[in-house]
Amino acid sequence: MSQSWQFWALLSAAFAALTAVCAKVGVAQINSDFATLIRTVVILLVLAGIVAATGQWQKPSEIPGRTWLFLALSGLATGASWLAYFRALKLGDAARVAPIDKLSIVMVAIFGVLFLGEKLSLMNWLGVVFIAAGALLLAVF
Repeated sequence: MSQSWQFWALLSAAFAALTAVCAKVGVAQINSDFATLIRTVVILLVLAGIVAATGQWQKPSEIPGRTWLFLALSGLATGASWLAYFRALKLGDAARVAPIDKLSIVMVAIFGVLFLGEKLSLMNWLGVVFIAAGALLLAVF
C-alpha cells in the first residue's frame, strides 16, 4: 500500500485538510506572513530530520543545474502560494478558502497538457470541470 501513488495522494489530501483547519486557528492572533514563516521553519526542521535519519542526503554538487533551477522555481511558487493561502485564511472562512485553493487541480491539468505534453481523456476533462464547479459552489454560494 505504501508503494501506491493513490495512497500517498489521499494522505496528502488528508494532511492538506488538517493544514487548513490548523492554520485557520494558528493565524487568528498573528500576522499571516509571520505565521507562514513559523510553518516553513517547522517544515524545514522536520524534513531535515527525516533526510538525516533515513540517510537520504545527496551531495548538492551532484544535482544537475536544471534540477536546481526547477526546484528553486517550485520553492518560490510554494512560498508565494503559502503566503497567499495564509492571507486568505486570515481574511476568510477555511471552508471557503480551501476549495478556491484547490482550483490548483484544474490549473495543474491545464498546465500539464500545455507544458508537459500530458494527455487527458474526455472523462478526465469532465472531472476537471466538476472539480472547478464544485470548488466554486463551495466558495461562492
